Amino acid sequence: MSFEYYIARKIHFSKKAEKNVARPAVRIATIGIAVGLIVMLLSIAIVVGFKNEIRSKVIGFGGHIQITNFDNNNTYQMQPIEMESAVIEQIKATTGVRCVQSFATKPGIIKTDNEFQGIILKGVGSDFDWNFFKRNLIEGSLINTSDTISNNILISKTLCNLLNLKLGDSFFTYFIENDVRARKFTIAGIYSTNFTDYDKMFIICDIRQVQRLNNWTEKQFGGLEILINNFNDLESIGDKVYLLTANRFNDAGATYLTRTIEQLNPQIFSWLALLDMNVWVILVLMFAVAGFSMISGLLILILERTSMIGLLKALGCTDWSIRKIFLYHSFFLIGKGMIWGNVIGLIVCALQYIFHIIPLNPQAYYVNFVPVRFNWLLIILLNVGTLIASLLVMLVPSYLVTKISPAKTMRYE
Repeated sequence: MSFEYYIARKIHFSKKAEKNVARPAVRIATIGIAVGLIVMLLSIAIVVGFKNEIRSKVIGFGGHIQITNFDNNNTYQMQPIEMESAVIEQIKATTGVRCVQSFATKPGIIKTDNEFQGIILKGVGSDFDWNFFKRNLIEGSLINTSDTISNNILISKTLCNLLNLKLGDSFFTYFIENDVRARKFTIAGIYSTNFTDYDKMFIICDIRQVQRLNNWTEKQFGGLEILINNFNDLESIGDKVYLLTANRFNDAGATYLTRTIEQLNPQIFSWLALLDMNVWVILVLMFAVAGFSMISGLLILILERTSMIGLLKALGCTDWSIRKIFLYHSFFLIGKGMIWGNVIGLIVCALQYIFHIIPLNPQAYYVNFVPVRFNWLLIILLNVGTLIASLLVMLVPSYLVTKISPAKTMRYE
């Protein structure tokens, strides 16, 4: 055990320290560190959770990457594509790709006895990944697209409320192009994602319904949705898929358009990117508050121990050796504050994660409770960064030790 560390332990853990004048300032500094870390942990957990929730909902309705007809003009009235099975197998074999599923969309109007509403009919096939809708299914069951063509559909709770529909009800949907065509559908399941913009628009059905409405063959579909394992690989996998489909033509002479979900929804992902700036602002403010409280606490400690500093200097201790004593002391204070900050912050996050204590208005935030996600790498980096930055900040007030004269302190002792 070094001399400086030994002295710092005696100062910090001494029972007499409870009666010191600097004790209230030390406690305030420790509380400042704890509160700052609690706020920073909550900010990171909530922002990461919120971004993950919104991102997963957008991806649930559109996949990570979409391949469609180049002539679609960004409308839901899709032009068909056909793709060679060899190309689809190449896409499936791409590293990081989890699922490749066909889909087709067609705009229509639901008409009931008293209400009507414009919708988008989205057809999916037997290769569709139902995990997203399984998590958000609130009534009924998913539709079966592997047997004979089905009239069952999956509809949102939002549309049910707008049209006064319930599980098991049937209704007519009208599709207007060159002529008016009608289809009768039956509600097999009701989902709710709280993502209002999509909930009030999409109805999920058998893709063969859309193929019949558009007079397509069984080999024709509106596009492919590609799901990947890691969102961080979106750009690189998107480039690989683009290279597999670029400059290719199907039998009808159509070309393929490959876009990632970020390119399809730039406004949503730009909004999510702005949240990172909010986190940085909160981190800087909280660190500033904690830093100033620690600086003031250390200055009071140094002033209270002026006579001890003078005596140590008279005994031959160097300025840096004495500064190390107070830096060790600061380390004990910062460590205590960080322990309490982590314990309280993680408990609050865990309670919100399990019990959803704090609700939100889904109309405004697209989620009905404050989402929390534990990113342990970010939490560890936050703790390490806070500890290092706090100790570096303590170097400035510790410089006051060099200005204390042993002769003057001993003269007034």
